Amino acid sequence: MDADMQIDVESPYVELAVEVFSMLADATRVRLILALGGGEMPVNALAERVGKSAAAVSQHLAKMRLGGMVATRQEGTKVYYRLQNDHARQLVMDAIHQAEHALGTAPGHLS
Repeated sequence: MDADMQIDVESPYVELAVEVFSMLADATRVRLILALGGGEMPVNALAERVGKSAAAVSQHLAKMRLGGMVATRQEGTKVYYRLQNDHARQLVMDAIHQAEHALGTAPGHLS
């Protein structure tokens, strides 16, 4: 979909978009999205990267998988997670840039 394309306020996807935002309304999940931006990783590496237990990270990843944000690949006994596509990462990056703007720490934009 073209970024400049207008979406009608009555779009049936509005409620689904709210579900996406709800899924991302968790600091651990945001950190997982950022960590997976560099490529696939197993649960233990992700847990270490975000400073949470492997069990907690597995629960977050299971929800993210059901939400279509991450996909898996199994290699032996290890399960590797990756972003399903770049959309969630872009949402997170945009939210971080918005936070920078709100704090007045963002670099200026060319209009």
